[in-house]
Amino acid sequence: MKKLVFCLLMLIGTLSAVSAQSGYTNPILKGFNPDPSICRVGNDYYMVTSSFEYFPGLPIYHSQDLVNWQQIGHCLTRDSQLPLHKVNASGGLFAPSLRYHDGLFYVICTNVSHGGNFYCTATDPAGPWGEPIYVGINSIDPDIFWDEDGRTYFVTQGDEAIRVTEFDIKTGTVLSEERKVWGGIGQRFPEAPHIYRKDGYYYLMIGEGGTEYAHSVTIARSRHIYGPYESCPLNPILTHCNRIGQGNPIQGVGHADLIQATDGSWWAVFLGFRVTQVYSYYHILGRETFLAPVDWPTNGWPQINGNGTVNLTMNVPTLPLKPFAPAPTRIEFDEDKLGFEWQYLRNPVRENYSLKEKKGHLMIKASPYTLDEAESVSFVSRRQTEHDFIAATTMTFQPKADTDEAGLTLIQNNTHHYDLRLIKKGNGHVIQLRVRAGSIDYIAFEQPISKSEVELKIEGAPLYYTFYYKEAGSNSYKKLGGMDTRYLSTEVAGGFTGVMIGMYASSGGKKTGTKAYFDWFEYKEGK
Repeated sequence: MKKLVFCLLMLIGTLSAVSAQSGYTNPILKGFNPDPSICRVGNDYYMVTSSFEYFPGLPIYHSQDLVNWQQIGHCLTRDSQLPLHKVNASGGLFAPSLRYHDGLFYVICTNVSHGGNFYCTATDPAGPWGEPIYVGINSIDPDIFWDEDGRTYFVTQGDEAIRVTEFDIKTGTVLSEERKVWGGIGQRFPEAPHIYRKDGYYYLMIGEGGTEYAHSVTIARSRHIYGPYESCPLNPILTHCNRIGQGNPIQGVGHADLIQATDGSWWAVFLGFRVTQVYSYYHILGRETFLAPVDWPTNGWPQINGNGTVNLTMNVPTLPLKPFAPAPTRIEFDEDKLGFEWQYLRNPVRENYSLKEKKGHLMIKASPYTLDEAESVSFVSRRQTEHDFIAATTMTFQPKADTDEAGLTLIQNNTHHYDLRLIKKGNGHVIQLRVRAGSIDYIAFEQPISKSEVELKIEGAPLYYTFYYKEAGSNSYKKLGGMDTRYLSTEVAGGFTGVMIGMYASSGGKKTGTKAYFDWFEYKEGK
């Protein structure tokens, strides 16, 4: 009897393990996390994504199963590494690559607003990373490829074709002329190149069609690194710009990187975006990172997920899953520094922030700059990661002048944001919902309040944001009003980022020295 029970328990355990290794949910990195690049070292996988005008730059993630990821740091954490002074929205850092070679990690990227192409190195992907080494090649979307003969090549997009250039990895010095090797299959904006060596071929994979609804991934191969390259007969190997993908809630898939897992299987990571509803043409979360299995036979061509499409629910075998503990939904600001999920707009003025001035609070000192300006505003934010969410905070703020304001904001860029703010009006305080949508700028809703301590809340849904407030001592929230999400969408606002949820303080052009104190911040996914 004991033997039978033991066998049943073993069977249940085995079935549970098998079940735990079958299937996952896309995206694997939610919210504004575009242009993923991946590498493997032993049993560990590391990934980097683009960050544009946000600081610190280039988030670094870690996984042991390709499905579950945890942020471990940023590549660029010092002002000397990442100058973002007066950088316009969607400027700054474009399309990084992450590689590992001879004991060093490399992040290769372009600061389109300052310096151009560069790479940094580290022995630990969590950092610290070295100062950028700049490469004198005018392009974007760079990668580094180490050939078997010891030569190193810079692979980039430029002049409507992919270029390959030999260079010195120690100094960044260009050693040969730039040679155009492949222009893709004729779609616009051939970009995001990566070269892989397999079965005696150089496989060159790129993105085409632009990073919108016509985005796709194509691939070619050659016996020689400079070509000529033969186009894959299956191209594009990934796209939703076809009949199969037209009704998919994931759109704009492209800009991929490939990785071979510890069990020999191949996988692709790539960007895409989730529309607010099927057949809607608005997306607000930004471009996210997705995962799909790849079939890549010897001497053959890679096929992504069979038919070149991907789903939210992926019913495919995975590596043994190793999830991380879920992140807390509520931050009490009791630590000495903010978590990796928090981002500033451009290089922060560090004396405008403190977690020590008032214990258990985040202090934000009002900057003379406003959210409308491409400046180092007093603002700290995190990504909106689902259409359905609740974000809330308690804030104490005593405005000194009528130009002082502080509160919560939903921001796509400096010309498109919704601000749930407290201001001074006459001798009292007012809660307002200010709307900035391009040239449209107005106060949508307003309500006088009697106290300077207020709880602010935003509830998100696919098509609508609703804004609430609660005065200190009150037992319930009051609804202030709501706004359509589409005015913060990429299709309306433009650019390459996604909606960020931020706490901010501004003195509207004056130097009042007013401070806002945030007691806690909460973000919950779901309704």
